[in-house]
Amino acid sequence: MSPKIIFDTDPGIDDATALLFLNACRNIELLGITTVFGNGNIDTVTRNARYLKRRFSIAAPIARGADRALGLSASPPPIHVHGINGLGDVPIDENDLPPLDPRPAHRFIIDQVHAFPHEVTLLAVGRLTNLALALSEDPTIAKRVKEVVIMGGAFGLAGPNGNVTPVAEANIIGDPHAADLVFAASWPVTAVGLDVTRQVIMRPADIEILARDGGDAGRFIAEISRHYMTYHRRFGLDGFYVHDSTAMAFVLDRSLFETRKGPIRVATDGIAIGQTIMKDRSTFHPPGDWDDAPDQSIATSVDRDGVRRLLMEAYLTPDAAHLRTA
Repeated sequence: MSPKIIFDTDPGIDDATALLFLNACRNIELLGITTVFGNGNIDTVTRNARYLKRRFSIAAPIARGADRALGLSASPPPIHVHGINGLGDVPIDENDLPPLDPRPAHRFIIDQVHAFPHEVTLLAVGRLTNLALALSEDPTIAKRVKEVVIMGGAFGLAGPNGNVTPVAEANIIGDPHAADLVFAASWPVTAVGLDVTRQVIMRPADIEILARDGGDAGRFIAEISRHYMTYHRRFGLDGFYVHDSTAMAFVLDRSLFETRKGPIRVATDGIAIGQTIMKDRSTFHPPGDWDDAPDQSIATSVDRDGVRRLLMEAYLTPDAAHLRTA
């Protein structure tokens, strides 16, 4: 049975690349695309999703989602990372964009989970606001979702920790209250965080191959990636980190990853706001705020070459049905 996926996203260069990856994988069923503020404001990222749907003939409906965090004031979009238009400032044609699903994103999520109980994977690669709103409106979905896979967090397992502050990753600090609610719910969550996504790197040679042999999608990825590579050169990286598509790879082939379990909490204020912290069950602690939290999972290591091959095969192979699912 093909995995049924709702892709919760804020396109975004890496989000757009991950969406095109999903569209290239013929052995998954993309139930819908839900947008959330983040790499641009909600109007920008929703327009980008609609543009990608039209240009690349993506069948899945799009539902517009949250335009602000649960408990924080808005911060400006990271245009230094994704450009003013969110897609590396590559010109896009906004004419005749497809219509949106009439439901708000969180209601779309609730309805799909009830329509396909125990079958839906929520793949969230932006702020977790839509998921938290869905939980708040209908807590019963936690028992009906197959799993939640997020690109988010940083657990200090592999070198530098956060990418917004020394301890906080962008998707989590963008709405830490929502993230804490999502980790505390009784559904199974796996966080694919910076500890592993920074290990998967697309090099300029990979982008050249996509531009040459990857069809329209490959050429588009190459175009929008120029801005992304310019940003990453500031840190001495020749290429760019593969954040969101690595989380997608986890859904497709988790044999490429190692994980561990434990309760996870998110700091929602103070100097460590946005920090994701997993309790070590093997260490004794006095009673505290982790005690009633369910065990969730984090990715701790990755076969970086395996993920890269998975991505390249999806874009370069006309029929991607050979891609494995866990």
